[in-house]
Amino acid sequence: MNVAEGLAEVRGTITRACRDAGRDPAGVRLVAVSKTFEAEHIMPAVEAGQRVFGENRVQEAKGKWPALKERFPDIELHLIGPLQTNKVREALALFEVIHTVDRESLAATLAKEIARLDHAPPRLLIQVNTGEEPQKAGIAPGEADAFIARCRDEHKLAIEGMMCIPPLDEPVAPHFGLLATIARRNGLRELSMGMSGDYEKAIALGATYVRVGSAIFGAR
Repeated sequence: MNVAEGLAEVRGTITRACRDAGRDPAGVRLVAVSKTFEAEHIMPAVEAGQRVFGENRVQEAKGKWPALKERFPDIELHLIGPLQTNKVREALALFEVIHTVDRESLAATLAKEIARLDHAPPRLLIQVNTGEEPQKAGIAPGEADAFIARCRDEHKLAIEGMMCIPPLDEPVAPHFGLLATIARRNGLRELSMGMSGDYEKAIALGATYVRVGSAIFGAR
């Protein structure tokens, strides 16, 4: 299956999953995860009309996306991997959405650098480590409410939603449900959850962004 075919299949699956869940497909946005793929491999998706892409690393994105965005100015780039504080300024210049706000030092640095911007800041989501896995980034679920409040009240960040990556060896539904509950409790509308293997379940549980890579671009 080529990239255009993979993209078409994923779009069709999103539409069916939305219909099954009684949702409007317009309420779910596909983030095509292009990390590790070069521009020539991404181009078939761009030519097929895909405009929202996800990258894990600031440096990798900086190397391939500015030229593509110059040719296709309506492309929207999402950072879905961890963000180091020393990369915040570069990230604010590259990305329209950052899914991985996950600690106090990052929130403070984002606030400081956003204050210097002469353009609209990226939309921000908080990453929650729903499985409380020590090797994974993300705020613990029990600390999420307080962290959201500090981001809003102390750092004056406009938080729009939440993101999670469930543990590989556990059913995903409880993790997606937990994220949706925290978001709802805090008045957050965006839910970034679901990847190539589980995005249909994520849509059933309220995802507004699904992050799909291998089902479109193939194995890395």
